[in-house]
Amino acid sequence: MDRYGDPIWTMGVTTRGESAGRECTGALMNGQTRARASTVDSHQHFWRLSRGDYDWLKPELTELYRDYEPAHLAPLLAETGVAHTILVQAAATVDETRFLLSLAQQHEFIAGVVGWIDCEEPSSAALLDDLCRDTKFVGVRPMVQDIADPAWLLRPTLTPVIAALIEHDLVFDALVKPHHLRTLLEFCNRHPQLTVVLDHAAKPDIARGSLEPWATDLQDIARNTNARCKLSGWVTEAGNTDAAALKPYLAHVLEVFGPQRIMWGSDWPVCEAICGYREWFDLSEAMLRGLAPADRDAIFGGAAIDTYRIDPYRRTNVA
Repeated sequence: MDRYGDPIWTMGVTTRGESAGRECTGALMNGQTRARASTVDSHQHFWRLSRGDYDWLKPELTELYRDYEPAHLAPLLAETGVAHTILVQAAATVDETRFLLSLAQQHEFIAGVVGWIDCEEPSSAALLDDLCRDTKFVGVRPMVQDIADPAWLLRPTLTPVIAALIEHDLVFDALVKPHHLRTLLEFCNRHPQLTVVLDHAAKPDIARGSLEPWATDLQDIARNTNARCKLSGWVTEAGNTDAAALKPYLAHVLEVFGPQRIMWGSDWPVCEAICGYREWFDLSEAMLRGLAPADRDAIFGGAAIDTYRIDPYRRTNVA
């Protein structure tokens, strides 16, 4: 028996909606060493405190209030066999986006950068033209959860930037909470050509064991849009690594999105407040062990490769 208990899944699931992932190859070796050359962490961060633009990062966050850079992550990727990552913004500044792109150019394991721009600034469409000169720039993430207006996604001032994102085939990472989901559904339907990803599955209230209205609203998005969903950030929402607490949320995400539209992410180093990189990786694999190999491979790589346009044949060494 796995140290997290019996696997949650004992059979494959039927994918609903449009299949978004490409199958990745690979298998587990001896139940310990990961052999998927195309395993992708779809959601991780770096920060350097001296840069000074992380408004949310305070000294009282003792596990997180220090530098986290590629040299700290590289051994963890090697240990788990993760080949590539998507590096996601942690500060609401263009300066941080350029900092992340500079790291991506230095480290081949960073396959893409999801940055930040002011989506209401008239000049931001031209800024996207500039950022897209870097081939590792793959999308943007406005920090919707921190914006006071719950209907911000529907502002007409966003239209020029959304059009530019579609033109450049960039991804819109939606950092939202459950109360944003009805608005997000309307946003997705207004912009059906835009690739939208729900970060952390919209942060369900795992700590209180609350499923509704999150479950219904998430189902509506899954069934009525082409949005994809990240399996990430859940230990932070739960406040622990209890697989039983995560089970109903995982079951629902799998049912409504299907494996081809779900991508695994570490949310490292934010997860360090609860557990280490390896522990979340192992917990995720244990919970998904009963799925068919092609479905597991989609979640651990294929969906991210498709969503963020990662070259599936790139073979890189962890820097």
